Amino acid sequence: MPHYNKQMASFFMTTKCNLRCIYCYNSKERNQCEEQSISFEMAKAGVDYFYSTNNSRHIRFYGPGEPTQEFKTLKLIVEYAKSKDIHTTTEIQTNGCFNEKVRKWLLDNINIIWISFDGEPDIQNYNRPCANGKPSAPIIEDNIRWLLNNKTNQNIMVGARVTITNDNVLRQKSIIDYFQSIGIDYIWCDPLFPSVNKIPVCEDNDKLESYDFDMDLYVDNYIEAYNYAKEKNMFYGSFLSCNFDGSCNKHCRSCTPVPHFTTDGYISACDLVTFGSDAGHMDCFVYGKWNDETKQFEIDSEKVKVLQSRTTDNMNHCKKCIAKEHCGGYCLGEVMNETGSLFGQKVNTCKAIRKLYSILGESEFKYKYMHP
Repeated sequence: MPHYNKQMASFFMTTKCNLRCIYCYNSKERNQCEEQSISFEMAKAGVDYFYSTNNSRHIRFYGPGEPTQEFKTLKLIVEYAKSKDIHTTTEIQTNGCFNEKVRKWLLDNINIIWISFDGEPDIQNYNRPCANGKPSAPIIEDNIRWLLNNKTNQNIMVGARVTITNDNVLRQKSIIDYFQSIGIDYIWCDPLFPSVNKIPVCEDNDKLESYDFDMDLYVDNYIEAYNYAKEKNMFYGSFLSCNFDGSCNKHCRSCTPVPHFTTDGYISACDLVTFGSDAGHMDCFVYGKWNDETKQFEIDSEKVKVLQSRTTDNMNHCKKCIAKEHCGGYCLGEVMNETGSLFGQKVNTCKAIRKLYSILGESEFKYKYMHP
């Protein structure tokens, strides 16, 4: 099933974070605002809004900080959503650094847990250290092992979401071995992309000069690691191939759009747009706002139409691409952030997707768990 069919409401819980990841895509934004968390009143209304406008009953918890840092509200949202519909399913993308109380609750209440974890401890501890400077890998390992060892009848999956940088691009097979050793057999990886700021990357000379990632090297090593994982009965997916298991003309849920409720009271269409106020060149993704007086969401229908219009039929560079029907134009958030256009192109990424599809596209792709 193509990635854009993953219909779900996302709740951006808080700006509080207990890690200090060196490549964090929204650290500047978080540092420029006062610490804030989503209000339960708005989150409840968000559940109601999503359930009244979408057939899906899947909810998800995400950044801009670490969602479990707002544990009380996290629990309340899950309780409320399940009270509205007992068929509600839940998902979280977490950094994995939480205490025993949190992990016990996650075991019984979250169906899909994606741990943002970059693999072997030396890389993880370098890329994603704790805020106090201590290594994060031992904490995450302990939590993963505990969750997997204590799973009985719970409907739960614990997987890893890996950022591939120049430091671990040649170690993708080792990443698979490491995760197998701690019990994880479902992995999605994403190649490093430039962070989000107030202007597009194409207009930011400093960011253009500092960004350095060899996409060709990533693809060659990914293909080898993908086949290596298959031999071990593990799954190793790439965000570049997240639509390979179906046909589509849109890439992701931003093009639908489905709601992402922000800490500052807005509805965003994209994981990369975690604040609604002063969103700069990413404002096109901010299509709703919570009215605290009327207790309603105000939806900008024109912005919705523009987002929905972004299809491969409207992008010349897609029309003759061999991967057109199994890509959907690639990540709308990354494209907008880097090119300044909803209909732009990440040339090196397109090249990489075509190569992946030419080699792996004829495989029998069936994603049991879609990309986070």
